[in-house]
Amino acid sequence: MYYSSGNYDAFARPRKPAGVDDKTAWFVGAGLASLSGAAFLIRDGQMDGSKITILEELKLPGGALDGIKEPKKGFVIRGGREMENHFECLWDLFRSIPSIEVEDASVLDEFYWLNKDDPNFSLERATVNRGESAHTDNKFTMSQKAQNELVKLFMATRKEMENKRIDEVFTDEFFKSNFWLYWQTMFAFEKWHSALEMKLYVHRFIHHISGLPDLSALKFTKYNQYESLVLPLYKWLLDKGVTFHFSTTVTDVDFDLSDPQHKKATRIHWVKEGAEGGVDLGENDLVFMTIGSLTENSDEGDQHTPAKLNTGPAPAWDLWRRIAAKDDSFGHPDVFAGDIEKSKWESATVTTLDHRIPEFIQKITKRDPFSGKIVTGGIVSAKDSAWYMSWTVNRQPHFKQQPKDQVVVWVYALNTNTPGDYTKKSIQDSTGEEICQEWLYHLGVPESDIPELAANAAKTVPCMMPYVTAFFMPRQAGDRPDVVPEGSVNFAFIGQFSESKERDCVFTTEYSVRTPMEAVYTLLDIERGVPEVFGSTYDVRSLLTATTRLRDGAPVVTGPKFAQPWMKTKVTKNEVGELLTKYGLI
Repeated sequence: MYYSSGNYDAFARPRKPAGVDDKTAWFVGAGLASLSGAAFLIRDGQMDGSKITILEELKLPGGALDGIKEPKKGFVIRGGREMENHFECLWDLFRSIPSIEVEDASVLDEFYWLNKDDPNFSLERATVNRGESAHTDNKFTMSQKAQNELVKLFMATRKEMENKRIDEVFTDEFFKSNFWLYWQTMFAFEKWHSALEMKLYVHRFIHHISGLPDLSALKFTKYNQYESLVLPLYKWLLDKGVTFHFSTTVTDVDFDLSDPQHKKATRIHWVKEGAEGGVDLGENDLVFMTIGSLTENSDEGDQHTPAKLNTGPAPAWDLWRRIAAKDDSFGHPDVFAGDIEKSKWESATVTTLDHRIPEFIQKITKRDPFSGKIVTGGIVSAKDSAWYMSWTVNRQPHFKQQPKDQVVVWVYALNTNTPGDYTKKSIQDSTGEEICQEWLYHLGVPESDIPELAANAAKTVPCMMPYVTAFFMPRQAGDRPDVVPEGSVNFAFIGQFSESKERDCVFTTEYSVRTPMEAVYTLLDIERGVPEVFGSTYDVRSLLTATTRLRDGAPVVTGPKFAQPWMKTKVTKNEVGELLTKYGLI
C-alpha cells in the first residue's frame, strides 16, 4: 500500500488482485468504516459481494452516522458531521455510489451540486445575553502571546506532544480568544484533551483557518447523515450481494501469534439473539475489526425523562480489551475509554411543532428556517451559557418524513455537570423539556413563555454519550494499533481508534473511510494509491493566509510610517516579497 496525490492514481482503475476469488471477508461493526471497506473490496479489490459478511450489534447500519424517527419519541440525531472539499478518501468512495435522490448522479455529484447552489456560511456564530450577537465579527482576537503558543504547537514534533493536555501547551491568554471559542465548540475539544490531536487538526485544516469564524469552511448533506450517506451506500452493498447480520455482538477474535512475522486471525466469536456462534478463519478469510466506539452505550431520554449515563459493560470497548490483551501491538483501549467523566457529553434533538420557536431562530440566524436552504450554517454557541451550549439548524426538512411545518434542531453542551442558567439543573439531570427550556432561554424567549413553549411547541429527545470524545484523550504512539499490524496476514483494525500511517486526524467521516481503504489496499495488495492528506500544511500560500487571518489582518512587517515606503521596496523586489504583499503580511 502506498499514498499518492494528483489525478494519475485518482483516475486509475486497478487490475484484479491475485487470488481474490479465493478469499472471503468479515467485518466487525456496520459503521461507516465497515461499509466503506466492503465497498473498496468490491470496487477496487473486485471481490464478489456475496463473499462479504458484516456483523453488527445494532438493528441497522451506520454506527455514529445516524438519524431516525422513534415512534414514541420523535426525530433523533446524536450529532452531525461537518465535511469539507479535501476529504480525499470520502469523496473517492462516494463518487462511485449512486445517489438515491438524483437520477444518474453519484452521492458526490448530489453533494457537490447542492453545496454549489447553497454554499455554507454563518451569519451569527455566537450569542450572549440571551440571544444577542456576541459580535465576534469574524475576528480571532489572539494576543501575540497566544499566537506564539499556537505557532509553537504547529512547529512541535508529534513526539513532543504525546501524552500532553491542551492546557499544558496553552495559557489562559489563548483560552480567552475567539479562536478557542470557535475551535472548542466546533470540534468539541476540552482543555484536558490531547495536544497531539489538536496539532494534527491545525495541520490538517490549515487551509480552512479563514473559514473558521463564519464556518464557510464546512459543507453539509441535504438530509441527516443516515439518509444522505449511509442509505445509498447500504443499498449499493445489498445490490452487490453483501450479507448483513444485525443484532449480532462480536465478543472475541482468536489469533495465532506464534510467528511474529505471520500473525493470523483464526476465529470470530459472536452472540446473536442470545445464541453463541462464530466462524473459523483461514489465511484467505480476511477480518476487518472496528474497535472502540464513540456512540457506545448511548442512552436516550424523552420529553419527560433524562438520559442516563451508562457506565456498565460496553461491548465494543470490551471486545477491544479482550483483543488488546493478546498482543501489545493491538493497542491500549483504556487510554481512551478509562475516564468517562472526561469523554462524555450530552446532546438533544428538538423538534418544533409550530411557528413560534422558529421565529426566535430566524431572529438570530437572519434566515428563514423553512426556506430549504442553509439556516445556521453550523453551530451557534451561547458564549455565556453555563452549559457551554451550542445548537444548529441544518437544511430543512432534515428528515424525509418530517412535516413541512416542523424544524429539527440539534443542541449540545460541553459542560455536562454544571447547573443551567434558567433551569438550575445540569443537562445530565434534565428531561427533554428542561433542556428545551434552557435552550429557549438562550434564544431570548421571554421567561414567562418558556415553560409553555418547551411543553407544547416542541418535543425534545436527550442523548447521553459516555465515550463521544474518547479519541481526544491524551495518547502516545502505540496506544492505537496500526491499521494492519506488522506481521498480519489476514486481519486489520479500522475506524477512529486505529492508527493510519498518514498524518490524518480523528472525529471525521474521512478517517472512517481512510482506515478501511488502507486496510483493503494492504491486505489485497491493490495497485492503486490511497489518497494522501491534502498538502496544505506544506503550501506557503496556505501558511501565509493563515498567518494573516490569525492576526486578524495585522501585518507582520511594520515600521515607522515615514520609512514604510522605503522598507516595502527593499522586501518586495522578489517573488517572496510579492507573496508577503499579496497575503497581507507587509
